[in-house]
Amino acid sequence: MDIILVPGLWLDASSWDPMLHALKAAGHRPFAMTMPGVGAPASQSSGIGMADWVDAVVARIDEADEPVVLVGHSGGGNVVWAPPDARPEQVRRVVFVDTVPPPPGHGISDFPLVDGVVPFPGWDFFPDEDVYDLDAETRARTAPLTHSVPARVPSDPIRLTRESRHGVPVTLLMGSYDQARFDSEVGDWGPFGEEYRSIADARVVKIGSGHWPQFSVPDRLSELLVEAVEA
Repeated sequence: MDIILVPGLWLDASSWDPMLHALKAAGHRPFAMTMPGVGAPASQSSGIGMADWVDAVVARIDEADEPVVLVGHSGGGNVVWAPPDARPEQVRRVVFVDTVPPPPGHGISDFPLVDGVVPFPGWDFFPDEDVYDLDAETRARTAPLTHSVPARVPSDPIRLTRESRHGVPVTLLMGSYDQARFDSEVGDWGPFGEEYRSIADARVVKIGSGHWPQFSVPDRLSELLVEAVEA
């Protein structure tokens, strides 16, 4: 099965490297993407927005011979939720890694601009619940792997128009949420809760990690990805 892996903000295809062996060993064909404009200066990336990232994934889906599984980490969750809106019959499942399906019209978040791009703000920028399991060695090793992203991408609203996306099965691999906790809190999340509850087949699995499990618990994430893909 073809599995398209979309990284979160500031990461490229290499962030999925620790998971590729397990997916291949299970008989799947993973394809990790680097999104348009990542690492490029403003002179080359100012015109790139979320729609361009979505189009890159849709183009990859159209190249596949059969329905694919989409996997999106963090901000990559916005990227992978739009293709099922455009190609619901060509997406077998969507797997979100420590993020949730966005409702129509919502962006990822706002981050500071530097020289017309959004640079990685550093590990200390994030709350402890996101980075508590990244030790000093891991932070030092992974920070150089990050890149700037185009200015528009984090804040661009996602365009969703077809209710048929809600018929695509979804797995949420969440750092600290299990199904019971997620279900008890999602009702307070406004349109995000409404979007989740509109999905016909959605399940939540706890990773037991911070926000970057590919760096802190790669073996655990690999195991859960294989299980989700084969669900």
